[in-house]
Amino acid sequence: MAKIEIMIPAMGEGITEATITQFLKKEGDFVEEEESIVEIATDKVDSEIPAPQNGKIAKLLFAEGDVAQVGDVVAILIPEGEELNDEELSTASPVQAKTEEKVIELPNEVVAIETEAKMTSKTENGSFISPLVRKIAQEENISLEELNQVQGSGENNRITKKDILQFIENKTSQAKVAEPIVAPVSASPAPAPTSTPVSHQSYNGENVEIIEMDRMRKLIAQYMVQSKQVSPHVTSFIDVDVTGLVQWRNKVKNEFLQKEGQKLTFTPIFVEAVSMALKDYPMVNVSVDGDKIIRKKFINIGMATALPSGNLIVPVIKGADEKNLVGITKQVNDLADRARANKLQPDEIQGSTFTITNLGAFGSTTGTPIINQPEVAILAVGAIKKKPAVIETPQGDTIGIRNIMVLSLSYDHRVVDGALGGMFLKRVAEYLENFDTERKI
Repeated sequence: MAKIEIMIPAMGEGITEATITQFLKKEGDFVEEEESIVEIATDKVDSEIPAPQNGKIAKLLFAEGDVAQVGDVVAILIPEGEELNDEELSTASPVQAKTEEKVIELPNEVVAIETEAKMTSKTENGSFISPLVRKIAQEENISLEELNQVQGSGENNRITKKDILQFIENKTSQAKVAEPIVAPVSASPAPAPTSTPVSHQSYNGENVEIIEMDRMRKLIAQYMVQSKQVSPHVTSFIDVDVTGLVQWRNKVKNEFLQKEGQKLTFTPIFVEAVSMALKDYPMVNVSVDGDKIIRKKFINIGMATALPSGNLIVPVIKGADEKNLVGITKQVNDLADRARANKLQPDEIQGSTFTITNLGAFGSTTGTPIINQPEVAILAVGAIKKKPAVIETPQGDTIGIRNIMVLSLSYDHRVVDGALGGMFLKRVAEYLENFDTERKI
């Protein structure tokens, strides 16, 4: 009898597990090819796993809320008209905590036996533990018994990185309080105590509404704080006269829609200009690994996209420098539409080397964006505004109404100095200001 194993797919660099958020089918249900079977969530994106062919769901191997690793079988599908016996449906049991003996050489050459408990993906009280949390717990000598005390703040009581770090901080603080206070021998003034976070005032009553962050908002908050801690941010600004570009788009947008079936926004043009500038200044298209600089020989542009929920996601235009304006436009529109419909695949939000965020879509003229790690720069494009400007002509300077926008570039000062950041930003501006207004579509 044939059986088809439905597995957690590879979902991009750094993603090793996913939470089963909902089974869309139950055992015994018939499904058609490409019909979704299960919803999963990673720390990057929510996704669905479709059926590879028509058939019947013979067995579901996980429960909703469980955490499965990439490659784990979550369901078994069989062709219509076939059945499997119990032996054929059997799979490996979940990994259980076990005790093993390890021989350790001590400094005095005495051999000792160390008992080491292997951690599972759940605590005794049902809180989920990711591989990252387990690693932190092992490095900080947090026992399984101590992990049972941690209240997970993630979905389905999942213990997050923030939860385990807060537990460790609290444990350290309690240990310090318990230490005896010894008066300094020196007559010199004691050093000032380090500052501690101020406790938030407790709010309640009818005058306030307490809103729990959803999973995506928690992740965004975590990533933003992490980026500011990792990268020393510097932001440079430049005014750009895009009058010619605006006039060209107004002239061709209806023809573009009729010919290509796509709306022509400014975003694809910004993506094209940034891609060309990155080829001119490849040291902006890098990431940092310790004391090493990783220069990417490919250009993948992330575009920050606002979701109806108020959250943010960054789908990626792969190989942006290898596409023409029509190709970029089609991919920009497709990714944006599917992002808002929560239909992106995990690999479509992975692998960006540079990010663009459009502040102008909400009327903002400029801003200081936060770098999308592990990139080293991010460009914010402001709203295009009509402003009076000095126009240089052979007959002399004059004042005219021009379409002006502000570009702001935040960059990681560890590897991008002011000169490089300024030259790159100026080059993007030059590509936009010198846009070919005779360009054919």
